[in-house]
Amino acid sequence: MNSAMTRDSDLTGKILIAMPDMGDPRFRHSVVLVCAHSDEGAMGIVLNQPMRGMNFVELLDMLGIEAGDEAIRLPLRTGGPVEPVRGFVLHRQSGPLGDGSMDVGSGLALTTTRDILVELAEGRGPAQAILALGYSGWGAGQLDREIRANGWLTAEMDPDYAFGEPVTVWMRALHSLGVDPLSLSGAAGRA
Repeated sequence: MNSAMTRDSDLTGKILIAMPDMGDPRFRHSVVLVCAHSDEGAMGIVLNQPMRGMNFVELLDMLGIEAGDEAIRLPLRTGGPVEPVRGFVLHRQSGPLGDGSMDVGSGLALTTTRDILVELAEGRGPAQAILALGYSGWGAGQLDREIRANGWLTAEMDPDYAFGEPVTVWMRALHSLGVDPLSLSGAAGRA
């Protein structure tokens, strides 16, 4: 099999940190949690792009879900450019996963059911969560090629990247690798 078509390693549960000269402006300074990575492709959620112009209660109203007084106010994120009206709740895992949920590592789960939105609207459900609309997707081998072309750095996931202040996530993720963004070059190379 051609090495350009095989995965370098399974990146599920890791983060991708966009290089400063990322060619796609939709991912400028993005940190993406890789939720699934296989020979068929990859799927992830951008953690640090706040959604503008809408809040969680307004979204619930659009979905016909009544927000009670105890409703948990979820931060909204733009999860990526693919299916921007599809919702994903990234939350701390607290027990066995139900239907529509998947383990994404670091004690986190990704849930896509309407039930979790109802629970959150009623003040139940996970205490730490974000709602991402849309996701980031890559075809077979595409993500690995982008990494080899110096588009992304990879690192371990820290749940604080999801639940902390989104404005500082990119810089904090780089610093976790001991990298100063001013020292980064867009030129790929091999030693």
